Amino acid sequence: MPLLNRLRRYFPSIRKKELEPAKAYDQWAEGYDDQPGNLMLALDEQVCSELMSDLVIRGKIVADVGCGTGRHWARLLEAQPARLAGYDVSPGMLGMLQRKYPGAETHLLRDERLPGLADETCDLVLSTLTVAHIDDIASALQEWRRVLRPGGSILITDYHPDALARGGQRTFRHNDRVLAVRNHIHPLDRLKEIAGELNLRIERCVEKVIDDAVRPYYEQQQALALYDRFYGVRIIYGLHLIAPGP
Repeated sequence: MPLLNRLRRYFPSIRKKELEPAKAYDQWAEGYDDQPGNLMLALDEQVCSELMSDLVIRGKIVADVGCGTGRHWARLLEAQPARLAGYDVSPGMLGMLQRKYPGAETHLLRDERLPGLADETCDLVLSTLTVAHIDDIASALQEWRRVLRPGGSILITDYHPDALARGGQRTFRHNDRVLAVRNHIHPLDRLKEIAGELNLRIERCVEKVIDDAVRPYYEQQQALALYDRFYGVRIIYGLHLIAPGP
């Protein structure tokens, strides 16, 4: 799909009716891993690399909430965790993950609860490009905090609420139709407030904007007018939260 069309998913002039995430990602699952040149996935990889650079994964218990097809699993498994559990609302996405990693531990999410994880047993809760799909984010973060060990980390990346507030939508093409996934706008200040209420320390906050570094994505698709229009808009963020140590 041309970059111009992909970026219109983030900043469309006409909003499309949004599907609930489970239904949308079931339809997206087959083609989700085939998105060459996707700016958001590239930025997510960059932000995740920054946030995870100092984390020790070897021998740890990791929960990937909103794991999808397992975009980050190659990196995680290479680091040799003691346990890696994937959680998602979409059976289709979990099916694709199982194809890529037979025997992977996966759980279908039906609410905010993380089945299979007892209190204070998880070293890392990872959630990438998922938070805006969650309506009751306070309850979700409370559940992630429940399973987190003392000294454990929560890593979050997602579309920046500034971009979503400007009318951005997460869309994809399916059977020659462009479909949109439901998003909820959770301002960063609100997420930080919830973190404070849960006694989570903000270790790091990363925000990426549309700037010169991403200009080549637009040049390749002859979309510099769109680049100029949204230059300086914050498009993705990352948060590293830490629970108090023992």
